[in-house]
Amino acid sequence: MENRKKTTDNIWTVFLAILAVAYCYPVFMILINSLKKERAIGTGNIFKLPTAETFNGLAHYAAAINSQGFLKSLGFSLLITVTSVAAILLFCSMCAWYITRVQNRFTKALYYLFVFSMVVPFQMVMFTLSQTADRLGLNRPVNIWIIYLGFGAGLAVFMFAGFMKSIPLEIEEASMIDGCNPLQTFFLIVLPILKPTLVSVGILEAMWVWNDYLLPTLVLDIRKYKTIPMLIQYFRGGYGKVAMGPMMASIMLTIIPIIIVYLAGQKHIIKGVAAGAVKG
Repeated sequence: MENRKKTTDNIWTVFLAILAVAYCYPVFMILINSLKKERAIGTGNIFKLPTAETFNGLAHYAAAINSQGFLKSLGFSLLITVTSVAAILLFCSMCAWYITRVQNRFTKALYYLFVFSMVVPFQMVMFTLSQTADRLGLNRPVNIWIIYLGFGAGLAVFMFAGFMKSIPLEIEEASMIDGCNPLQTFFLIVLPILKPTLVSVGILEAMWVWNDYLLPTLVLDIRKYKTIPMLIQYFRGGYGKVAMGPMMASIMLTIIPIIIVYLAGQKHIIKGVAAGAVKG
């Protein structure tokens, strides 16, 4: 029985290793092509490693940063991601705390409404969303976080509520006896306990917002505001020709920050997802 289990584990290890290589290979392809000269990036040469003749160093990265408003788009993406994730973490954690501590029909209906929002396809609401955003003035990077809060609240409330059900109520009652009001109890007692779920939800939501292309394209004025994914889509050289080298470099510059954030917090993601989805 033990040998059979060991064999099964080895098979799964090999299978998952192959799967990981398959997922990482496109990123590796973008990396090696971002280091090639423009003429070397073609249908026949795209799978070849850079050689002494085709190696272009970091020239494409410099071209990507210095052209097409890359730094401006990077600023827009950072602003949208930071404000959206901060709003999701703050408001959704408070909402989940209210839902788990106030047990009545309203909070139950509210919880199921958040859960239901996770299964509603974005395509069902994207056209009305664009019109509503224009009418309410939510078509700028400084306030688009309100829209992201609405779309990200389902997963966040679900995970926060699942974790909060495991927090003993006696801890909060003790803080109340010591003189804390509800806000002090939440920020001084509950929020620190939520750290694993806060980190996991924050990273998952940041990956979604940072890489999102469709929502900003529908809501923002592309003539004034372009996030990084939008900029890559419209990356053009002279006479409308696609500059493949700088575009590959832009993609690498885009995915590197979010990969670093994910790798730094991956252990918290596993803990937070397990706590938010299983407990309670």
